[in-house]
Amino acid sequence: MRRSPTPTPTRIPVPPLLLGLALLLLVSLVCGVRLGAAGIGWTAVFRFLWAGLTGGTVHADDVAAYTIVWEIRLPRVVLGAVVGAGLAAVGVAVQAMVRNALADPFVLGISSGAAVGANAVILLGAFAGLGVWALSASAFASALAAMVLVYAVARSPHGLTPLRLVLTGTALAYGFEAVTTVMVFGAARGEAARSAMMWLLGSLGGATWVQVPLAAVTVAAGWAWLRWRAEALNALAMGDETSAALGVRPGRLRRELFLVTAAVTGTVVAVSGAIGFVGLMVPHVVRMLVGADHRRVLAVAPLVGAVLLVWADVLSRLLLAPAELPVGVITAVVGVPAFLLLMRRGGYAFGGR
Repeated sequence: MRRSPTPTPTRIPVPPLLLGLALLLLVSLVCGVRLGAAGIGWTAVFRFLWAGLTGGTVHADDVAAYTIVWEIRLPRVVLGAVVGAGLAAVGVAVQAMVRNALADPFVLGISSGAAVGANAVILLGAFAGLGVWALSASAFASALAAMVLVYAVARSPHGLTPLRLVLTGTALAYGFEAVTTVMVFGAARGEAARSAMMWLLGSLGGATWVQVPLAAVTVAAGWAWLRWRAEALNALAMGDETSAALGVRPGRLRRELFLVTAAVTGTVVAVSGAIGFVGLMVPHVVRMLVGADHRRVLAVAPLVGAVLLVWADVLSRLLLAPAELPVGVITAVVGVPAFLLLMRRGGYAFGGR
């Protein structure tokens, strides 16, 4: 394959930006552990983190605070960073795959499909034999089923075209949402319906260390593949005819992208619920910072998504403490005006032109 031309020049040098974002993410993770309804001082937080990392001991009087820091808050902020990174990276890929600036990881209907499985557990008690894995396993299984259905319906003799993918994913998403709505309204217990709504709007409240490795490995593998195919994404974003002229097979690449984005989306939705707006907004922000070259965008977007979701989760815990807001509400409240401001900036369009 011939090397595709870089769509736009870099606007900000990437190495110092990556270093700054990495430091910001580290600070955000520590702040996410420190901030919460239960007040724990900075000294105690660092002491508990050190004890957890080194296998040290804590005083008997500090066991409760240590448990909050190490077993509740830390896996929550780490999972939030992983989910934010995954949604941002997949958002970049989906927008290139369907050549639509309004596309996000959920345009394929995968999250709506996952919601059916998750709510079957929450509202109907399905798969109770799986114990703590019931919710994640059911959500992931239904996400894969939705992926297969979308692929089967959208596929044509000409392959997976952008328009058919968007239309099929949108139509089936409405169908999945209708099934979920019927389940919620038919729930016998009000608390179960409330839990279902929290999941539908996204929540990291149930995060545990058990969930982190699978989500992290899936997101890392998906991101690595996307980075490897970044030049092909540059070509695909310029249109099928152009990409074919550059040696890229758009139909095959689109199938590969569909599988990768569906797997990553299904995994993160299974552990965090349907958190919207991260995958839509972050790619646009990053393109404005570094240009439209996917090699640069995919290097920066995961860090931006991770920082954004960590702080969105912190706000969801603090605004109505000790109660919690769904983190998807925070991303929408912050994302809508930010996205509108971005769109009003002169000279901006999808692809950085």
